[in-house]
Amino acid sequence: MGAAVAVILAAAACAPAVPAASGPSAASGPTAAPPLGTAVAPSPDPRVGLRPGLTDAGEASWNMRLLSNTMSPARFTETLNSDLAFTGNYAIQGNFNGWQIWDISNPRRPTLRTAYFCPASQSDVSVYRNLLFVSGEGLEGRIDCGGQGVRDTVSTARLRGLRVFDITDIANPRNVANVQTCRGSHTHTLLEDPTDPANVYVYISGSAGVRSPRELPGCVNARPEEDANTALFRLEVIRVPLADPARAAIVSSPRIFTGLSAPARHGEAPEDIAAAARAAAAARAQGLFTATIGGMERVLSPDFTGPLLDSIVKARNGSGAPTAADRAALNAALPAIVSEATGERPGPRPGPTQCHDITLFPAVGLGGGACEGYGFLLDIRNPTAPIRVAEAADSNFSYWHSATFNNDGTKILFSDEWGGGSQPKCRVTDRPEWGANAIFTIVNGRPEFQSYYKIPAAQTPQENCVAHNGSLIPIPGRDVMVQGWYQGGVSVFDWTDARNPREVAYFDRGPVDAARLVTGGSWSAYWYNGVIVSSEIARGLDVFELVPSPLISQNEIDAAKTVRLEYLNAQSQPKFVWPPSFALARAYVDQLERSSGLTAARIDAVRRALSGAESASGAARRDALVQLAGQVESDAGGSADAAKVRLLASSLRQLAG
Repeated sequence: MGAAVAVILAAAACAPAVPAASGPSAASGPTAAPPLGTAVAPSPDPRVGLRPGLTDAGEASWNMRLLSNTMSPARFTETLNSDLAFTGNYAIQGNFNGWQIWDISNPRRPTLRTAYFCPASQSDVSVYRNLLFVSGEGLEGRIDCGGQGVRDTVSTARLRGLRVFDITDIANPRNVANVQTCRGSHTHTLLEDPTDPANVYVYISGSAGVRSPRELPGCVNARPEEDANTALFRLEVIRVPLADPARAAIVSSPRIFTGLSAPARHGEAPEDIAAAARAAAAARAQGLFTATIGGMERVLSPDFTGPLLDSIVKARNGSGAPTAADRAALNAALPAIVSEATGERPGPRPGPTQCHDITLFPAVGLGGGACEGYGFLLDIRNPTAPIRVAEAADSNFSYWHSATFNNDGTKILFSDEWGGGSQPKCRVTDRPEWGANAIFTIVNGRPEFQSYYKIPAAQTPQENCVAHNGSLIPIPGRDVMVQGWYQGGVSVFDWTDARNPREVAYFDRGPVDAARLVTGGSWSAYWYNGVIVSSEIARGLDVFELVPSPLISQNEIDAAKTVRLEYLNAQSQPKFVWPPSFALARAYVDQLERSSGLTAARIDAVRRALSGAESASGAARRDALVQLAGQVESDAGGSADAAKVRLLASSLRQLAG
C-alpha cells in the first residue's frame, strides 16, 4: 500500500497492529513437527492449523532447524523489526524504533551488543566496513533521534533520508552524516563500484509524498510535464567518500522511469472486495467517510477528513459541529480530493514514480529494480547514471517489491508485495500467482517470464502473508533461495529449473493472535556464513540451519559453508566464489547422482576415488585428483548432465592445484 493511501485510510482498516507484550491465549491445533531430512514434504501440511501465540505459537519445520529465537529488548518490542545487514560476526537488525546489533558468532545463543534508539520508518539498514547506513522516511523521524516525534508540518528537526553512522566502536556508534531527500528513504541499496575504491554509492528509493520546499529547498511535487525539476519519477544517488563520510551528498537524480504508462493490474480478491464493502457500510453508519481507492470502497481516517470538514465550516463562516449540509458537501468533494491525494487522477495513468527496492549485482553490471508496476533491468556500470535497459510488466503482480539474481546473472526473480505486507494474502482462496515470486530468464538483455513461486501452505486470515525479502544460498551448481513470507514463515526453494521451482525446506509458526491480525513473521530471511538469519517482526531474531536431506545433501551444505563473506547487504548482491574443497567436489557428485548424470557404478567409483585422494597427501593427493579429473572429463561426452560433469572435473583440478 502506497504511503499516501496509508495516510488517508482509517487506522482500523489498514494499520498493522503491534503485538502486545504478553502472548495471547493458546488455541488448539496441531504442533507436531514433521520429519526432517526427507525428500517428500509431509502431508497434510503441518503449517496449516498451527497453534497461535506470541511466544508460545506452534511451530512446523521441514529440512531446516531453528537454532535460536532471541526477543528484542523492551524498547524495540513496542514496534516492528525490519530488515537485516551483516558484518563480521554481527547481524544488524532494523526496527521502527532504531536498530540492534547482535553477535551471532554462537548462532545458538546470539547476544545483543547495541540497541540504538532512533525512531524512523522503516530503518532499512546496510553496512560497509565501519559505516552503517539507515533509511528514514516517515514524518516522525528526527535528526537528533529523539522519541518525541515531529509535530510541525514544516520542521528543520525532521529527518527524511539517509543516516550514516560510524560503527568502528560497535558499542558506541556515532552519527557522522544525514542526507536529506525530498521523498525520504523507504529502502536503499549500497553500491561498491569496482573502479572507484575511494567512494561507495547509495541508491535511494523513497515512496512517500514530496516534502514542502519550505522544509527542504528544491523539492517539487509535480508531473514532469508541469515541472522538469519534479522530485517524482527519479532516484537519488548518494556518493559517500570513505575518507570523509560526513561529506556524503546526492550527486545525481537519474530519471529511469521515462516513457512508461501504468500497466494493467488485477483487482482485489472477491472476498476482500465484499469484506471492504461490509466494513464501509458499518463505518458510514457510524458517521465515517469512505471513498473508492484502487477499485475498493475504503474507510477514510478521521485525521484526514476532520480538517477537511473544518475547512468547509470555516468557509461558510460557521462554528461548532459540522452540519448535515457540510457533510454532504465533503462527500461530494471527496472523489476529487482522494484522487489528487493518491495520484488516481482521471485519464491515462502514468507509470511508476519510484522503485520500492533495487538489487544491484556489480559482478554482472546489472541492477534489478522492483518499481511498483514494473520490474526493471538496469545497466549500473556507471554508478551515478544507471540506465533502464529493459522492463517487464505482469497483470498478476500488484506491487513489484524486490529482486534477486541467480549467481551467474542469467535469471532474475521479482517478488510481489500484494497487500503491502500488512494483509493476509496466502489464504486458501487467494490465487497462487498473486502475491508470489515471478521468475525470469535474461535473454539478450531482456527478461523472459518462466513461472511463479508461492508458498504452498495456506495461511489464516489472522496472518499477514505475502512474498518478501530473501537471498541466494551458495549451494554450488544450483539456484536455491531462502525467503521470508511474513507470517507465512521462511521458505527455501530451488529455482534451478526456472519453469518448475520447488520448495525444499520451510519453517513456520502459528499466528501471533488467534482472533485478529497482529503483524508478525519473517520480514527477511538471509543466508550468511553458514546459517539462515530471519528478522522476526514481532518475535526478535531467529537463526536456523539447514538439515541434510535427499533434496540438499550434507556435502552441498558443507560446500555452501565454505563461502565466507566479510559483510552482506542482500540487495547489494555478491557473486559467490567457492574455494577448492572436497565438499565442493562431493556436492557435484551428489547432484550428478540426483540427476542421473552418471551411472550408479561411476558415482560409486568417483566417491571411492575422492576418499582415497583425501586420505593421501602431498604429491600422491595431487596425482590422484589429476587422474580422477581426467577420467571424469572423459565421462562428459556420454552424460545427460555434461555441464555438471565438467564442473566436477574443474573442481578436482582446482583442488589438485
